[in-house]
Amino acid sequence: MEPEKQKSKGKVVGIVVGLIAFAISYYAVQQFFKPDLEAELKEAAVQLNKQAPLQVDQFVRLDSAASKGTTNFMYYYTLIDIDKSEVNVDTINKYIKPDLIENIKTHPDLKIYRDHNITMEYKYYDKNGEFATAISVTPDLYKSK
Repeated sequence: MEPEKQKSKGKVVGIVVGLIAFAISYYAVQQFFKPDLEAELKEAAVQLNKQAPLQVDQFVRLDSAASKGTTNFMYYYTLIDIDKSEVNVDTINKYIKPDLIENIKTHPDLKIYRDHNITMEYKYYDKNGEFATAISVTPDLYKSK
């Protein structure tokens, strides 16, 4: 009886060791082969900056983009022919911010940002280069129904 007990115990130990080895191997592969999100965000900013400045519409120009680690992507805009004193934050929050949120929710090119819970930041400067306002769209805003 004792040899069978040892055989059974040996099988259990073998299975446990095998599962642990599998778990460690799986984790190691995931860590070594996962895409470098920070590098991808930086590259996205570089590619966008190669195209800048971009006229968005008659009032807004995209000047540049940047990333911060694996959590934030920033767009820098100029409000053409608008002084910072003319910027109405209530109007921005009522009309522009909902459009930005909807764009992030639905635009296919922004899927990677949605998938990785990236906060999108939009910083606006007036015609004189003075900071006018900023809009931050966090994952909880664009992932809500």
